[in-house]
Amino acid sequence: MILTLKAHATEKEIKQVTAKIKELGFQAHVSKGEVKTIIGVVGEKAITTRGIFETITAVEAITPISKPYKLVSREFKKENSVIKIGNGVQIGGKKIVIIAGPCSVESRDRLIDIAKRVKSVGAACLRGGAFKPRTSPYSFQGLGEEALRYLSEAREITGLPVVTEVMSPETLELVGRYADVLQIGARNMQNYDLLKEVGNYKKPVLLKRGLSATVEELLMSAEYIMSRGNYNVILCERGIRTYETATRFTLDLNAIPVIKHHSHLPVIVDPSHGVGVRSYIPSMGLAAIAAGADGLMLEVHSKPEEALCDGSQSLLPDQLTKMMKELKGIAAVVGRTL
Repeated sequence: MILTLKAHATEKEIKQVTAKIKELGFQAHVSKGEVKTIIGVVGEKAITTRGIFETITAVEAITPISKPYKLVSREFKKENSVIKIGNGVQIGGKKIVIIAGPCSVESRDRLIDIAKRVKSVGAACLRGGAFKPRTSPYSFQGLGEEALRYLSEAREITGLPVVTEVMSPETLELVGRYADVLQIGARNMQNYDLLKEVGNYKKPVLLKRGLSATVEELLMSAEYIMSRGNYNVILCERGIRTYETATRFTLDLNAIPVIKHHSHLPVIVDPSHGVGVRSYIPSMGLAAIAAGADGLMLEVHSKPEEALCDGSQSLLPDQLTKMMKELKGIAAVVGRTL
């Protein structure tokens, strides 16, 4: 349930309420607004203690949360969350954020070249895989820590915060030393041990929707992270499996307004994986922004024919330049900036 405290509740009053919540064996999740503070009371049968909180003078209102996800829901937080990463990049505000780079880090020189190119046309973050979950065990699996070092160097040169995937609890500390944002890939969306660990880690998390996951399942996975105290979660729609074979996946743009209705978390879209066909990516990226997405994640490669992973769905730098110009127009129409 949600406890709404009276306007301008003092720190002492907030601490008294949270102490009572913990005393009763529940978790207290505090969200401070400009005027009022909201505290989520999370735990089995928390609603049965409603009468206790009604006697606390600092509590103005008590609201049950009907959704199975609590902290992720609009009921817990009415206003949109804005996630801050790296050197001041904000995801979820008025500005559309573009995350761009190669699917996989292949070499130092190529990564830095691509990083400079995407920075020059307005990308705000650099993406690149160091550890790659592949369908085939014989496919390129990534360069590991060597790739993380290259990503760190690219950040130093360009100033772009780094987004890269963490695949297991065992590699979290290693990846966390280099990354500004921890990406949870589609195949790990329901790896609950990993979700709990990144929830404890407190670094921003980009959570991708699973290949066959419902929106509710995506939000429940986000709840795992937030229930551990990490509220810096960015959701990512990246396409789901359907009967259609013309594209790699079916990019579910319906998910954007649905998530925005049910959750306060920011949403970005990955049209590269969503369609898997280079020529379709710009159109779907534009459509995603028109539908309300807070940003895009795009795969970009200077020589996709030589790419060790997903070359066919990687934009050429010139295509990204053209797309960025078109995105500015769409952003303006929906009251956003790029």
